[in-house]
Amino acid sequence: MKTKERTREMTTTALLAALLAVFGMFKIPSIIPGCEFQLSAPFAVCIAACFGFKRYIKIGILASVINLILSTHTIVNVTVAMVFRLIAGGILSIFGVNPLTIAISGPLGTIAGRLALGGILNASPLALIVAAVPGMVFTAVGASVMYPVMKRLARREAVLHYDCASSSEKTGGTNHEPI
Repeated sequence: MKTKERTREMTTTALLAALLAVFGMFKIPSIIPGCEFQLSAPFAVCIAACFGFKRYIKIGILASVINLILSTHTIVNVTVAMVFRLIAGGILSIFGVNPLTIAISGPLGTIAGRLALGGILNASPLALIVAAVPGMVFTAVGASVMYPVMKRLARREAVLHYDCASSSEKTGGTNHEPI
């Protein structure tokens, strides 16, 4: 991988990790206690769908490290988030990216995360899952709406990258135009 490509990939990964960490810090409140949900779930599904499972896991680990350093998450939060990431990203990786997998991967990741949380807290997983239903609906709808926009941005970055590389090859020098 060329230095410029590697720099672009590292920068994009860091930016997405920072955004995921920030979205993970905020929760949308609900009228029903315990039914609040994070903004990061639909964003995370879109990252997995656009950038692939391996890169998504790297981004998720970086986001979790950021949240741990800032003390906005605990080890329990990170554990639940990693379970979510493995399931949601795994579904997209195994079954492909399509409207159905985009809509169900987040809610299934949430269910798996709540099962893990129930085991950690020795609480009823069913009660935790029921409390998460509004968030799961938000995640399914949010990811479905966000994905086309994020896909266009990811494609645009790839096209710009290709255009810059091909124009510098044509001129035999470095392309100093803004990306």
